[in-house]
Amino acid sequence: MAPTHEVLNQPPSIKGHNGYLANRPLVAAVSREGGDWATDQLAEVGEFAWSDTAREWGKAAEANPPVLHTHDRYGNRIDHVEFHPSYHRLMDAAISRGLHGAAWADDRAGSHVVRGAKTIVWSPVDYGHMCPLSMSYSVVPALRHAPDLAAQWEPRLTATVYDGRDVPSAAKQGLTSGMALTEKQGGSDVRTNTTMAVPSGDDTYVLTGHKWFCSAPMSDVFLVLAQAAEGLTCFLMPRWRPDGSRNGMLIMRLKDKMGDRSNASSEIELDGALAYRVGDEGRGVATIIEMVNRTRLDCALGAAAQMRHGLVEALHHTTHRAAFGKALLEQPLMRRVLTDLAVESEAATMAAMRLAGAHDRGEVGFSRLATPIIKFWLTKRSPGHAAETLECLGGSGYVEESGMPRLFRQSPLNGIWEGSGNVMCLDVLRATARSSEAVEAFMAELEEASGSDAEFDTAVAELRDGFAHADEATARRLVERAALLLQASLMLRFADPATADLFVQSRVVNPGFTYGSLPYSAGSVDRVLDSALEG
Repeated sequence: MAPTHEVLNQPPSIKGHNGYLANRPLVAAVSREGGDWATDQLAEVGEFAWSDTAREWGKAAEANPPVLHTHDRYGNRIDHVEFHPSYHRLMDAAISRGLHGAAWADDRAGSHVVRGAKTIVWSPVDYGHMCPLSMSYSVVPALRHAPDLAAQWEPRLTATVYDGRDVPSAAKQGLTSGMALTEKQGGSDVRTNTTMAVPSGDDTYVLTGHKWFCSAPMSDVFLVLAQAAEGLTCFLMPRWRPDGSRNGMLIMRLKDKMGDRSNASSEIELDGALAYRVGDEGRGVATIIEMVNRTRLDCALGAAAQMRHGLVEALHHTTHRAAFGKALLEQPLMRRVLTDLAVESEAATMAAMRLAGAHDRGEVGFSRLATPIIKFWLTKRSPGHAAETLECLGGSGYVEESGMPRLFRQSPLNGIWEGSGNVMCLDVLRATARSSEAVEAFMAELEEASGSDAEFDTAVAELRDGFAHADEATARRLVERAALLLQASLMLRFADPATADLFVQSRVVNPGFTYGSLPYSAGSVDRVLDSALEG
């Protein structure tokens, strides 16, 4: 209490929240997708993620960004990025719980589903360190294009051991991976890359050039694209040479980013860097495509995590804060906003986990089309969702201490990472043009809900025609509609009927332009919101 007044009507800190067990839509999705065997693991992650210890680590890592040291005191080039101790604690906690590549070493059905659920639950601790975890996960399928390299590197990339020391990989039991794909002149258009790869005559190559974005530059190995004799080719580039000397990878500067601040993103130059070819020369894009699809999956999971994070904070604040004579939670307009936010979060969770299940089971046709569609839509919805949940906290949500500005700054990243919205739409057009199997698999998923709602059925029939006549000018509208109908199909089959009906009416049939503009009676809103408050 201050000497001038008593502190009243302020929400308490969130205590005792379990980010998994309290997330009813996620628990149900994990069960549907074959991950029930990991309930205890997920509950432990959910409890620790919302503990004071983990949250303080996240705050400290975000508040103390990495620092680049290009040279030591004697003038020797060292290219060392120094992280705050909390960053290393987060990495250790995450890797020991299998949030990186461990799923590839687990032959149980649902291992990738479980890893996806852990990603949703753990991410709100600190979104920045999720980047190297995602890359260490997605590098494995690309690396398997070179079995000898996979045999050498994969066991330590999937080991649940974190070693953040700046030492050669031979001295480590556990490794992490980064990526260095894009360049200044091309960005997503990687075929314009100018970095050159020259064979050394001993199954290695020498790389010379630059990379505009190299995420997590202290990783032990990197996937790199460079031009070889036969065209754009994929390479594995270690940060240290086999003789224990530093490889020719020069870190020029770290990016000063809007969010994701605990993670280092860098610009690098390659000056005779040693690298190993992964896949055939000239097949670089084809080699990395499975890696790209896995990181796009993680973008969808990350967006779902952000929506759930914001919803938890908004529900907590409005439950404990009163205005105009009653709790915010009881105000009619606020109830509609919260209901709308809860429906959005549930639909996002369902879509992201359905995609994780498809990747787990090797549903190639469905994944080919659903991955860019879901990645596009969830990452587009996340920033608006974050802004609305922040507004639920009022002025307090605009203050750094609340953590909501951090969530808001992070929210656009997944829409940019591994292909922006237009890139996703173009990928959908390529998939529909080249693979009737992908279109049929996607439509079959939607038609699982046929007969549940007449207006949904009509919209699904229209979508099939839309796929048949797709073009670039209307691609965004097509992909948006496809994503909404996929979410509607999942909601109609697996959500509470009131929630499913609300989703269809407010997204497919009669959409509003802001959260809370629901075409529904108070009774329906009450039922859906009460369900959200229970989990």
